[in-house]
Amino acid sequence: MKKFLFVFSMCIALISGTNSVNAQTFKVGVFDIDLMVQAMPQYHLVDSMVQQYEIDSLGAEYTYNQSEFARLDSTYKSDSALAAQGKKSQALVNFTMEKRRETGMKIVYWQQYAQNKSNNKRGQLAQPLYAQVINAYKAVLARKKYDLILKPQTYEAGFSIDNIFISVARELKLAGLPQELLGMGDDPGAVAPKQPAAGTVKPKPKQ
Repeated sequence: MKKFLFVFSMCIALISGTNSVNAQTFKVGVFDIDLMVQAMPQYHLVDSMVQQYEIDSLGAEYTYNQSEFARLDSTYKSDSALAAQGKKSQALVNFTMEKRRETGMKIVYWQQYAQNKSNNKRGQLAQPLYAQVINAYKAVLARKKYDLILKPQTYEAGFSIDNIFISVARELKLAGLPQELLGMGDDPGAVAPKQPAAGTVKPKPKQ
């Protein structure tokens, strides 16, 4: 992927050499909605609530499944012996065996199951933050008119690119951003220093 984007950036460089007007209007930015949501100050509350959910709800469910498997296993063994004596319906034994199998499989794949439940819960709790970020992102795009937006880690270092995280943070009136997001690219709102007019002599520094 990076190789493709490097070739793409080379194409932009070639365009800039042959058609400077078009190249000047081609705007590239970097952004990721998930990372921006995680940078929101309120996101730590989502983290806390998810951790509590994992302890209270998922922890209780795991304990229940363990005890339920033990119960079903004991019932299955007892009913199998009775069925062999003709004292228990084989259909009932088969039903218990299937329920035991289902519960056992849930325990075996518990980590994957719990992670999916946790992710779904996180998505529900973070939904208001996603709405805020998406609205701010749309407002930035309406003003800036970017031609291409890349995700972090999908472009070569040194590639000149606008850091849309900064623009969205300003739109959301955030006090700051994590350092790793600040270093993603150039500040789109930075004011370029004024160049001295042609022929202007710079004052000599005082001795």
